[in-house]
Amino acid sequence: METNSIYLESVKKQMLYYKTIGEKAMDQLEPEQLFSSVNEDTNSIAVIVKHMSGNMLSRWTDFLTTDGEKQWRNRDGEFENSNDTKEELLKIWNNGWDCFFNAIQSLLPEQLSQIIYIRNEGQTAMDAINRQLAHYPYHIGQIVFYAKMLKQSEWNSLSIAKNKSNNYNADKFSKEKSLKHFTDDELDKLQ
Repeated sequence: METNSIYLESVKKQMLYYKTIGEKAMDQLEPEQLFSSVNEDTNSIAVIVKHMSGNMLSRWTDFLTTDGEKQWRNRDGEFENSNDTKEELLKIWNNGWDCFFNAIQSLLPEQLSQIIYIRNEGQTAMDAINRQLAHYPYHIGQIVFYAKMLKQSEWNSLSIAKNKSNNYNADKFSKEKSLKHFTDDELDKLQ
């Protein structure tokens, strides 16, 4: 398989992994917890979701042919609390992710070197993808951290549980070496 094809498959797997992590964190919360924030300078999980979705819709709609910061995007509005329900919030979440995955799915490996623009700044399509490979997991980390704080002792770990690293490593090293993506086993655990 060509390097660019391998890269695109890796992007899809990693982003699906982080999407799933975010969903599993939000699933552990009561609906009202999604909208709470500790102070005026802290975004609620709902605000983070709205921002991520707004970013995804702006960046990935007509990805190769229009600037990634769309005229219709209201970025400042993404940071305002609203009275959405959990169901509405998850619809917003999925609209953004669907836009992202559809754009990546339609991208041809040879298009990774194509120049695209975000706020009139040119970069390769691969650079734009890498930018979001850092941006979206950054916000997923915020969601997970905030959800864990809200749940306190009732939290179900989404990764290697505290004080379980030795068991996890023993299990991994008890198996034959294999070539696979790190998310292959992790996504199965999260399902």
